[in-house]
Amino acid sequence: MTMVTEFSASDHQYMQHAIESAALGRYTTAPNPNVGCVIVKDNLIIGEGYHRQAGGPHAEVFALRQAGSAANGATAYVTLEPCSHFGRTPPCADALIAAGLSRVVVAMQDPNPRVAGTGVERLRAAGIQVDVGLLTAQAEALNPGFLHKMRTQLPFVRLKLACSTDGKVALSNGQSQWLTGAAAREDVQLFRAQSCAILSTAETVKADKALLNVRSEAVTRLENGDIRQPLRVILDRRCRLSGHEPLFQQGGDILLCHAGPAEEWPELAPIQQNASGQVTRLRLGLDPVGQLDLKELLSLLGSRQINLLWVEAGSMLATSFWQQQLIDELVLYQAPLLLGADAMPLLKAGGLSQLSQAPRWQWQDVRQVGVDLRLTALLKTDTMSEQ
Repeated sequence: MTMVTEFSASDHQYMQHAIESAALGRYTTAPNPNVGCVIVKDNLIIGEGYHRQAGGPHAEVFALRQAGSAANGATAYVTLEPCSHFGRTPPCADALIAAGLSRVVVAMQDPNPRVAGTGVERLRAAGIQVDVGLLTAQAEALNPGFLHKMRTQLPFVRLKLACSTDGKVALSNGQSQWLTGAAAREDVQLFRAQSCAILSTAETVKADKALLNVRSEAVTRLENGDIRQPLRVILDRRCRLSGHEPLFQQGGDILLCHAGPAEEWPELAPIQQNASGQVTRLRLGLDPVGQLDLKELLSLLGSRQINLLWVEAGSMLATSFWQQQLIDELVLYQAPLLLGADAMPLLKAGGLSQLSQAPRWQWQDVRQVGVDLRLTALLKTDTMSEQ
């Protein structure tokens, strides 16, 4: 019979504090998870910390440094199971044992097969009381990309769309700038900053002169002001990009995806000297309708430690992701405009004959951002954790 731990009100309070601390690293930790740790003794927080960047100290280390020798006999609240293996840093489970903690409260087990319960086992073997499962849903929400990648080996796909109130993305002549207001566009910057990679198309790059990077003016308003430019992945099946586009002049790594043999790809124009970053080219196969194979791309990105993929393009790519059921989360900005029947629709094609064929979504958040609405939904599945 499984015993269910009864957590106190103070347990909830301190774990909530750890979750809020973990969120401070959401723009800088990729591909590592966001983790927070709070150390408590005699109902006082004596140490706290969060993981800031891959390769740097973990949350437990920062909290233990702050607590010092007072950590002996204290309780640690950690949003993710302490690691038990040597990576770029030593095991956090060993650090907690050495510090003499009497109790460790863990929000959720780490699905990483290199941990997966062994951190908890190591702590318990050392005589430390370990309680698991406090505010698990909130802890999972900190790391959708990391958890999805560990469980499926594929990136978590967030599709961004913007439309009018009547579901249109542009006028019949193609004009779409700017459908949404300045506040929504700045909100997009924060989503980009949390992503490992941004996926778009050559069509979007050429038509909108899209940069697809994180603007520094938005980042300076973040908690720590650090800039980590996501990888920009561009589907360019017919090699339409020349290297002269503004996309290439902003710095940051770019992955261009083409079809056909490499010897047929034209040379890119020289990149300006002030632009840092590397441009890499990748050959993808074609799907049954002659487009670049998105499933193959997601598999390759997963192998490159891309946990969270932000998809930002036109209705054609959005339709492909929708039809192939490759979207994990939808972020839809809706402007208070009516564009009429002649305007371009949100998706290009239906292909459904019954309502039961349409994937069901589960609303996660609906809020006003400036003059627009932002609607966030997860793909509804039987195995989804309750939010």
